[in-house]
Amino acid sequence: MITTTGLTKVYRSRGREVTALDGVDLHVREGEVYGVVGQSGAGKSTLIRCVNLLERPTSGTVTVAGQDLTALAGRGLRAGAALREARSHIGMVFQHFNLLSSRTVQSNIELPLEILGLSGQERRRKALDLLDLVGLADKAKAYPGQLSGGQKQRVGIARALAGDPKVLLSDESTSALDPETTRSILQLLRDLNQQLGLTVLLITHEMDVVKTICDSAALMKGGRVVESGTVAELLATPGSELAAELFPVGGEPSGPDRTVVDVTFHGEAATQPVISQLSRTYNVDISILGAAMDTVGGKQVGRMRIELPGRFEENVVPIGFLREQGLQVDVADVHTPAPADALLKEGAK
Repeated sequence: MITTTGLTKVYRSRGREVTALDGVDLHVREGEVYGVVGQSGAGKSTLIRCVNLLERPTSGTVTVAGQDLTALAGRGLRAGAALREARSHIGMVFQHFNLLSSRTVQSNIELPLEILGLSGQERRRKALDLLDLVGLADKAKAYPGQLSGGQKQRVGIARALAGDPKVLLSDESTSALDPETTRSILQLLRDLNQQLGLTVLLITHEMDVVKTICDSAALMKGGRVVESGTVAELLATPGSELAAELFPVGGEPSGPDRTVVDVTFHGEAATQPVISQLSRTYNVDISILGAAMDTVGGKQVGRMRIELPGRFEENVVPIGFLREQGLQVDVADVHTPAPADALLKEGAK
């Protein structure tokens, strides 16, 4: 539904150049909720503004619903009209709501419908239907100043849906809200994704947002996507930075001649007493240094950092046992010069 290829954005000011996006390739499938995470300055907001051409890329292409938007970015009335038509199918939700204080809630939602040329009766009907959809049917005549932050964001979402978009873009839409309100807005976005078949691309710096509603995610650093995939794939990828951020476990080895292992549980393995089975089977004293567990995509997922006594080569068989149970196992601390993979193969023999 959304594809960016070699997307680059360079800002020029006073003889200096700042590269905000550096060859970004992104692929968002139809009907999924896709999260882009990263620290401030990573290029997240520039990316989402380039997707609907609020920012024009320096180079590269943006394709939404099979249409190359960058090809519509030329000058002239015809190109402008084609771009406006394409944008009408892309909704945008902003961090600071961007509501007009002089207009009622209903009138704020009607604004894009006015631009689209709908009659007054059509605008009113559509606005009231959208308010009902986002749970604010009783706030049509209220003004933004009379609403809470969460209610303002619901109005912003309703306004973004006015043009019946195929894609909804969310730029840090929950970062100004308290935790409870954030959860309610995220649940609303997930409900809209499922009810309307919306493809949602959201920008966030909060890992809890990814865990709560995202099907896929990408990590940005320095204007580049350094890691991307479905959340399940990322959790199963050895050394994944996103997996470590989603489920931080911490914990340092208690001393020398100890092997520290990060174990990722997902699927049925998350409900099995695997660690206790390991301890009984191999008579191993296991220390748990840290653990984190949550529900992702309706399934329990977690990571645990454990410490085994002895050097890595003495623990090849117990580690192999964990992998046989369908767990993702990463050795976090190896006190041996021998390659870990070679030792594991030798232990398997």
